[in-house]
Amino acid sequence: MVSLAKISTDEEASLYAMQLGSASVLPMVLKAAIELDLLEIMAKNDGFSGAQMSPSKLASHLPTNNPDVHVMLDRILRLLASHSILTCSVRKLPDGGVERLYGLDTVCKYLTNNDDGVSLATHCLLNQDKDAVLEGGIPFDKGYGMSTFVYHRKDQRFANVFSNGMSSHSTIVMKKILEAYNGFEGLSSVVDVGGGIGASLHMIVVSKYPNIRGTNFDLPHVIENAAQFSGTALL
Repeated sequence: MVSLAKISTDEEASLYAMQLGSASVLPMVLKAAIELDLLEIMAKNDGFSGAQMSPSKLASHLPTNNPDVHVMLDRILRLLASHSILTCSVRKLPDGGVERLYGLDTVCKYLTNNDDGVSLATHCLLNQDKDAVLEGGIPFDKGYGMSTFVYHRKDQRFANVFSNGMSSHSTIVMKKILEAYNGFEGLSSVVDVGGGIGASLHMIVVSKYPNIRGTNFDLPHVIENAAQFSGTALL
């Protein structure tokens, strides 16, 4: 069993590598927020005086009938808050639930129009999530006219990149899970639903628990390229 200190260090490095791989997300989400005028709306509602707004309240200012707009806005705002672009607090609701409230942090002074009517926001407008927020739907689907998983069948290069990326991530994560988790002990079979090309099952069945019978369940075109190894079945 590896030490907790080593696991912690490895996890931090792994998470940092994932951050680098998704580094484009923040500027694209910030661009969408600026194009949707979210920061300006918050500024006009006393955002620089500490006032905060809920995603639903912000959604009421947008020209959209998308029923999921408040959910999509919450994801945008939550990411911006995690990078100290916005502030965030949690409010309890009468029904026992909670909702997040968001406000403007210091940097927003330069991302909203000042007394001269200018800001640095234009530097962030150089990426197309705005349409998905206003019209609903998934950006990839809107851009390509089909879901990611349907597109896999039409573009083998994309399918290979996606599958290899998922496989690599699964291998790294599952290896760490198996170092600290013993919940697979005593099992006779494991089914990985949406198992891709079989990376997680390989780590479980081949690398650690050869007595387990593994079943990899995924879409036909994924299974066609999945790894076949001893102790597993492909469905």
